[in-house]
Amino acid sequence: MAKNIIFTEKAPKPVGPYSQAVISSDFVFISGQIAIDPKSSKIIDGGIEAQTVQVLENLKNILESIDLTLDDVVKTSVFLSSFSDFQSFNRVYSKYFDKTPPARTTAQAGLMAGVLLEIDAIAKKT
Repeated sequence: MAKNIIFTEKAPKPVGPYSQAVISSDFVFISGQIAIDPKSSKIIDGGIEAQTVQVLENLKNILESIDLTLDDVVKTSVFLSSFSDFQSFNRVYSKYFDKTPPARTTAQAGLMAGVLLEIDAIAKKT
């Protein structure tokens, strides 16, 4: 089974030995995204809500580069640096996944300085 590597300039460039996303069969596996502005390559400021918007925009841009949308996402994994941010995060997240939300795992994790969350996703090509 072949795998196709996905790359778009509209999402942060990988900073290590990983791909933005990989297509295998009918599935798209998107690497964890943090709140990096792809134009400046810097982590954005503004708290959990602003960072959640940036992360979800990065995911959306990767999907759009292969003619998919957030509606095609079947599973996300969310890593929050603090569960005290859960309600604010969820408020923003629910706006992006308002019709048919994917399955989701949410956990608290130690993330690099200034990073409040990371989200990875699995999408299905229809």
